[in-house]
Amino acid sequence: MTRDVRHMLRLDDDLDPFYRLASQSPEFEWIKDEGAGRLLRSPSVFEDLFKMMCTTNCSWSLTERMIDGIMKLGPAFPSAQQIAEQPLRFFTRISAGYRAPFLKALAAQIAAGKINPEAWLHWKRTAAELKKEMKQIKGVGDYVAENMLKLVGNYDGLALDSWIRKKFRTQYGNGRSVSDQTIERRYKKFGSWKGLALWCDMTRDWLESV
Repeated sequence: MTRDVRHMLRLDDDLDPFYRLASQSPEFEWIKDEGAGRLLRSPSVFEDLFKMMCTTNCSWSLTERMIDGIMKLGPAFPSAQQIAEQPLRFFTRISAGYRAPFLKALAAQIAAGKINPEAWLHWKRTAAELKKEMKQIKGVGDYVAENMLKLVGNYDGLALDSWIRKKFRTQYGNGRSVSDQTIERRYKKFGSWKGLALWCDMTRDWLESV
């Protein structure tokens, strides 16, 4: 239980290098002051990966419908084995759509020991190599992989999606179209922490509304 709480709240993550970088820019100094940047995650990497795949190309309400359907398998998030045992029609019934075979295959491969997402927490090679490994999983593209990198402690990727692009356009582009290159330039100075800098920047108003 203690391990799960520490993992979920990122209590053992060392964000001092990120805070030092943020403190060098007046517009980002608030990040250290607020202690921002510890992204909440699930007790297991598998659960985060499964849920992240359920966020692709759909509304948040549809994502909630899929996860609500999965949670009906038990009182807590089900194991890979429990999910793998479900027939394909189960995934269709919970509105997984084109993701249905990918979600079932993911659970089956993990249950069989062919994929071990938990090992990503202790990855020793480069983030680029980890992203490549993640993308070997059917249904995992740049968006899912770069968000998963953040959840296992690698912040190189920006994980740009329609929500991020719209928020950046509203905040810095006066509503006009903004290229991905423009977005990347704003956070380039953060180096390997640029993905976390972007996320903090785009969600600062969440803190202000609390």
